[in-house]
Amino acid sequence: MTRAYLITGLVLAVIVVPAAAAATDYYVIKDMTSKKCSVSNKKPDGTKTMMIGMAYKTKADADKALKASAECK
Repeated sequence: MTRAYLITGLVLAVIVVPAAAAATDYYVIKDMTSKKCSVSNKKPDGTKTMMIGMAYKTKADADKALKASAECK
């Protein structure tokens, strides 16, 4: 019985941990129509919005990158 709980817990951890980690990333994105930049927690699609730089772990880091970005001035 304990082994079944352990296996179930491991399977859940493999599914939940990557999903939770992906939800915490922030991106500096540029809207291709309006040419304006912003910070989003959704990964850009590459057609209507483009990612500027990389993914950031905190919104504060993404805000700093937005202000420093040459493409967003």
